Amino acid sequence: MTTLRVLDFEQDRFRDQCGIVGLYGIEESANLAYLALFAQQHRGQESAGIVAADGEDISRRVGVGRVAEVFSEEHFSALPGTSAVGHVRYATAGDHSEHLRDAQPLLVRCQIGPIAIAHNGNLVNAAELRTRLEGEGSIFQTTSDTEVICHLMARAKGTILDRLKSALSEIRGAYSLCVMGEGCLYGVRDSVGVRPLVLGRFRNGYVLASETCAFDLIGAEFLRPVARGELIAIDDDGITSHKIDSPNGDFPAQCIFEHVYFARPDSVVFGVPVHSARHSMGRVLAKEAPADCDIVIPVPDSGFYAALGYARESNIPFDMGLVRNHYVGRTFIEPEQRIRNFGVRLKLNPAKAILEKKRVVVVDDSIVRGTTSRKIVDTIRSVGALEVHVRISAPPTTNPCYYGVDTPSQKELIAAHRNLDEIRSYIGADSLAYLSLEGLHRSMEEARNSLGIKLAEDGYCDACFSGNYPIALGKHEARR
Repeated sequence: MTTLRVLDFEQDRFRDQCGIVGLYGIEESANLAYLALFAQQHRGQESAGIVAADGEDISRRVGVGRVAEVFSEEHFSALPGTSAVGHVRYATAGDHSEHLRDAQPLLVRCQIGPIAIAHNGNLVNAAELRTRLEGEGSIFQTTSDTEVICHLMARAKGTILDRLKSALSEIRGAYSLCVMGEGCLYGVRDSVGVRPLVLGRFRNGYVLASETCAFDLIGAEFLRPVARGELIAIDDDGITSHKIDSPNGDFPAQCIFEHVYFARPDSVVFGVPVHSARHSMGRVLAKEAPADCDIVIPVPDSGFYAALGYARESNIPFDMGLVRNHYVGRTFIEPEQRIRNFGVRLKLNPAKAILEKKRVVVVDDSIVRGTTSRKIVDTIRSVGALEVHVRISAPPTTNPCYYGVDTPSQKELIAAHRNLDEIRSYIGADSLAYLSLEGLHRSMEEARNSLGIKLAEDGYCDACFSGNYPIALGKHEARR
């Protein structure tokens, strides 16, 4: 009997929680928000939504699925206006009715009018605040921590800007926000800057997005990153900048995994081009863990630039020994007769003419549970590779993320409970090496130096590798 199940390759990966966009003073803002979300689809595939405002009314469309599945041409006639916020949410398993309920942007109406919020990140004190608010009479409609911000704003006093500042002074955790209300668009990053947010110009208006690749698609001009701890307000008079009061603290802790895996390689994140950072990681990895081999191949697509850097530093030929099928969804019908490594082969197929009788270095960005890496190694051997040497362009992932990344529990992370040789044996590789934590940070420095980039300040969150969480976790936070 055939069965429908989730693709193994997709289950054994990290997933960012979401991507956001905001537009102000732009005709057909909902249409452009759609395109900006399409460019950021890699940040979340479970749900998508847009809220648009025309000065008199505000409209919302959300749905379960990818952007192209949620929106069709007729939907945009019901989303008029020159301002919009949009959101794509991460992929998980579970009840789709819950996904629709939690789909963003959230749209609430309070005494000062409608407020729309799109959020990328995770609040570590959301459970505490929710318990307090419910005790004070608040009624929650979703399971999203973003709704906590809505309730805090509704209970505060003053303008939307006043209320937003008040809410931000109480929440702790990672957040980049696009907020729309009272004829204004607001963009804000938490005070340590975990998640990215960038500002751009489109004609006579402005655009906010998680990544610069969204600007490239719609033809917007990149202006600058939103600074950590900065709240920008955009209205007809232009942009004003405000400093937020946050219990997070005041130091830089930008998510380094954005450069390792999450962000698109054509984006500029935290002031550094992502492809350059990954290329540098591969070069440093080649210095730290050389291999006597005939060919270097990536696990596509995220391993591409690191593998290219590794090959160039090692003077070993680079080739695409694994061919990715880009037209596979998250689920598939498994044949009645079991096919060896079917889930991985459906997504990645080995090129025999490239790999046969070769000593192969295969470069990937991470090993999560190890099941996919094991199948990839086996698949490469199945076409006649003589040796398979695995190189990972990041340190071992030993800790879950609490700041907006959908990671497995610590007991499911193979590097949390097995040493290097045990992992190598499990995945079946001839050798295995990770980029060191010091090497990862050195990679970022070398990428900046090679491009002549000088940042006002520099600091990264590497808690998934080091266990050093820069923002204190809430007492009710589920320790996984």
